[in-house]
Amino acid sequence: MRVGCAAYSYRQYLQGGQMSLEQFVQACREMGLDGVELTSYYFKTTQPQYLYDLKRLCFAFGLNISGTAVGSNFTQADAGQRRLHVEMTKHWIDNSVLLGAPCIRVFAGPVPKDGTEEQAFNWAVECLREVAAYGQQKGVVVALENHGGITGTAEQVLKLLGAVNNDWLGINLDFGNFRQDPYAEFEMCAPYAVTTHAKTHYGSAEGPVAVDYARVVEIMRNAGYKGYLTIEYEGTEEPRVAVPQFAQQLLSIVRGV
Repeated sequence: MRVGCAAYSYRQYLQGGQMSLEQFVQACREMGLDGVELTSYYFKTTQPQYLYDLKRLCFAFGLNISGTAVGSNFTQADAGQRRLHVEMTKHWIDNSVLLGAPCIRVFAGPVPKDGTEEQAFNWAVECLREVAAYGQQKGVVVALENHGGITGTAEQVLKLLGAVNNDWLGINLDFGNFRQDPYAEFEMCAPYAVTTHAKTHYGSAEGPVAVDYARVVEIMRNAGYKGYLTIEYEGTEEPRVAVPQFAQQLLSIVRGV
C-alpha cells in the first residue's frame, strides 16, 4: 500500500491563490509521500504543455500522479446538465491520459428536488456507463466515490457498480463518508476499491469519530488492496500542520516504521 495526498486537502490555499499546484506537489515531496491526486478544481489551465510540465515535476520529485478528481453530478433532472457533466468528465479523462494518471474520481450525485431515488439511480447508471466505457477506451479507471446522495451506503454503491457492470468502474473508498456501520461497509467495498480517500474522522450521531487506520489497513490488505491511501483532509486544524502529522501517522502504519 502507498500513501498520497489529494490537492483538496489544501483547498483554501489553492482557491485563494496562496498555493499553486506546483507548491502542493513540493509539499507532498517534503512529507515523503508516494503520490498526489490532482483535483481538477485547482488547475490554472488544462493546456497540454502545462499538464506535461506538472507531470515532469512530479516525476522529478519521485511522486506518482495517482489520479485526478472531478465534481460530477450525474443525477440532475435536466438531461442537458447531465450531458455537460458527462462531457466534462470525458475531458478530464483525456487530461488524465496527458498527466499519466491511471484513475479519475467521480461522484454520482444526490436525489434531485422533486425527483425519486429510482430516477436518480437510472440517470447515474446511464452516465456512469458512458464515462466508464470512455475510460476503458483511454486506459483510465473511473472511481466512484461513496459521497452521500445515492452513494451514501455500501449497498447503494455496490448496486450502482453492479448495474454499470464494467471492470473499468471501481470504487474510490472514502473512509470518512459512511455513517451507518463504517468498518462493515469498508469491508463490503474493499474488494472493489481502486483508490481511497483517507479522512481523519467519520461522522456519527455523537459527532466526529477518529478513523482507526490500523484497522482500515488490515481490512484493505485482507481484501488484496495494494493501492493508495490518499489523504483528503477536512479537519479544522491548520492544514500545513495537520496534513504532515496525519501523513506520518499513515506512513508509519503502512510501512511499519
